[in-house]
Amino acid sequence: MAGGVVHFEIPADDENRAREFYSSVFGWGFQVLPEMEYSLAMTTPMDEHGRPAVSGSINGGLFKRGEGLTAPVVTVDVDDIDATLEKITTLGGSMYREKMEVPGSGWNAYFKDSEGNVVGLWQNAAPDAVAGSAAAGTDIGA
Repeated sequence: MAGGVVHFEIPADDENRAREFYSSVFGWGFQVLPEMEYSLAMTTPMDEHGRPAVSGSINGGLFKRGEGLTAPVVTVDVDDIDATLEKITTLGGSMYREKMEVPGSGWNAYFKDSEGNVVGLWQNAAPDAVAGSAAAGTDIGA
């Protein structure tokens, strides 16, 4: 269903300290992706397709706090990122970071809403594209 919140991201000054904090407080697990300077936050069990197994739950990420991204970001599922970004700009928002492919999974982008908040967008890859990536041995992740 498009329009639902499907992911969150938390900025951190010290990623190791933040991972330890969230792991100790909530029991979250992390998959560190050093090449992306990012950690996937596993807040709930995953199914065989890499999606949360518990209805209504989402997983997230942790990243190095930087210019512009200083507060948590929620990510909303959309059917078409390009069309959504166009609509956002006509309604007073703006693109913050262009569409970027997440190989084997889909695409994401960031925008600023009418109030200046940074929000993420997520568009799933077509099911046959994901199946082809999984068949090729690509980890489709969260």
